Amino acid sequence: MAVFARQRYTPEEYLALERSADTKSEYFEGEIRAMAGGTPQHGAITVNISSELRMQLKGKPCQVFSSDVKVRTRPDGLFTYPDVSVVCGALQFHDEREDVLTNPCVIVEVLSDSTEAEDRGRKFFQYRQIETLTDYLLVSQKEPLIDYYEKQEDGRWLLASVVGLESSLTLDSVGCVLALSEVYDKIQFPVEEAQAPGR
Repeated sequence: MAVFARQRYTPEEYLALERSADTKSEYFEGEIRAMAGGTPQHGAITVNISSELRMQLKGKPCQVFSSDVKVRTRPDGLFTYPDVSVVCGALQFHDEREDVLTNPCVIVEVLSDSTEAEDRGRKFFQYRQIETLTDYLLVSQKEPLIDYYEKQEDGRWLLASVVGLESSLTLDSVGCVLALSEVYDKIQFPVEEAQAPGR
């Protein structure tokens, strides 16, 4: 991600720039950072997850959103574009433009080498500031693996790892089940090179 040259922006300045821009950028603590595009594999996994959630949420008061929709953690916090987000109930927005969601209950990030550390660290810390958020999924591109954080009644976040194409992940908060065979449908995983003899 490229950081814009100017040192500090307000959220209002960021939104004014973002709403007239042709590319997507995120905002955090006064900095605006241009967001890079994803790989075909990243895009395919994202679509698979969105499709599964949308199909299972039909008839329920929940909506699934793609990475074209901004999410805000708090008024002066992080503004970004999760790969997938779900809102249940009435949509709540940052301002009258109604293009920045503030009440997702599920957020999904598909990991890449350039974003994994941030998705697990700073970004997750910021997402936890969203009162309505109950589920945070980190989805690997390299193997069938989802790290799933679920918010407990006492406010703690419990981590479970779901591994293997035969496994599935249950999101109790929205009544959905994600089978990893569907999440990774048509995905080719990297083949590890065989170790040379004598090594």
